[in-house]
Amino acid sequence: YNYVIFPALLITSIALFYFFFGSVFKTNTVDNSQRNLRKSIALDISNEAQLESIASNKTIGDFVQANVFIEYDNLKHLSLPSRYNIEEDFIDPPPISEIEKNMTLYLSTLHESLSAIAGPTVTGVQVWETFLHVTKSMPMVWDEQNKYRFPKPRNDNTIFVSLGTYRDPYCPMTIKSLYANAKFPENVFVGMFQQNCFGPKCRTGVLVGGKVEDAGPDPDCYVEFCKSEEGINSNACNNGHIRLFNVNESESLGPYMARYLGAKFYRGEQYYLQIDSHSEFVHAWDEKLIKMVEDAPAEKPVISTYPPDSTQNWKDTIGFRMCDSEFAAAQIEWQIIRLGSSIAFDREIPAVAKYAPFVAAGFFFSPASFLHEVPFDPFLPWIFMGEEISMSARLWTSGYDIFSPTVNVLNHYYVRRHYPKFWESVNRFFKKPIH
Repeated sequence: YNYVIFPALLITSIALFYFFFGSVFKTNTVDNSQRNLRKSIALDISNEAQLESIASNKTIGDFVQANVFIEYDNLKHLSLPSRYNIEEDFIDPPPISEIEKNMTLYLSTLHESLSAIAGPTVTGVQVWETFLHVTKSMPMVWDEQNKYRFPKPRNDNTIFVSLGTYRDPYCPMTIKSLYANAKFPENVFVGMFQQNCFGPKCRTGVLVGGKVEDAGPDPDCYVEFCKSEEGINSNACNNGHIRLFNVNESESLGPYMARYLGAKFYRGEQYYLQIDSHSEFVHAWDEKLIKMVEDAPAEKPVISTYPPDSTQNWKDTIGFRMCDSEFAAAQIEWQIIRLGSSIAFDREIPAVAKYAPFVAAGFFFSPASFLHEVPFDPFLPWIFMGEEISMSARLWTSGYDIFSPTVNVLNHYYVRRHYPKFWESVNRFFKKPIH
């Protein structure tokens, strides 16, 4: 069986990989017309009368059969159709207090529902169905009701920083570095989704020998930053630039859901920066990232990579690029595409950002319009591997092009052994190794 399935999977994977990312390796200059054609079917709907005729006289199936099966050789002769934009009237966004109330209700309701089934006999299917029911009936409903209240990006060089943190003692270091090294700290707004054990009795991560011991409350990233020199100088805690939401560790739904929920604190900033809570920044990182986006040869660029390790010579060095991937070998990650490490492919700092195939969850920078066009998927709880390949595919097929940074503007503390991990809380909560 394996002799048949494995070669078939390997051949299929190679073919899909070449089709999906081949242009990245062939050339760093992509023809605009072909890039647009890959993202939309160029159908001839050039006038309103024809569009109405399609709507009234053709079913979707008929229309697709009649128009979409076009010979490959003719694709280069196609042109993009006229765009038909539906005018949307956006109203004032909900106040932060309303968002906090809704998120608190959602997390407490979900926690109560999951607590009712937690125990040695609970199955993964039961957990998933419970999560699905609560999420569909609460945040998904609110998302639909508030879709015209979600702010449109302004044109003012402001940056919304999505900072999800899980029991991380490096978080105060990260936000201090973020503000201390920004050229325009007054333009930096942080959505801090802090998942901590607030005490009185907490547990450590897995220590040497597999031991887990009692511990005190986790460091409060917000409090530590606000009383620091960097926090005082930035005035960020007093002028509403830090939008904090605290979550008990037992209610944590993993890093991707932290990004989904944390994005609800977005308030119309022009750019979006997503980072992990164990990073440091170079001076003027904000100015440098904005320039990379503005200079990138694409309408909708995303700058992303796995940042260099904190132990390396990383400041303002040649930007790292991610190009490698493989199917994960671990049983728990079976058939998930695991992205490889990043390195500097160039011999000198490039003038403009170069194309790359993947987005890294721990660092990407983009126009904030993607929050409207490629919103976070609310159905990916408790995942660690898998969010990056999903976001890469969804962004690319929605018209966004991915680039590596020209220079490295932040680092990453990769080795954090013995610190708490979210899946340890998940297993404690369900009283079995379910993650």
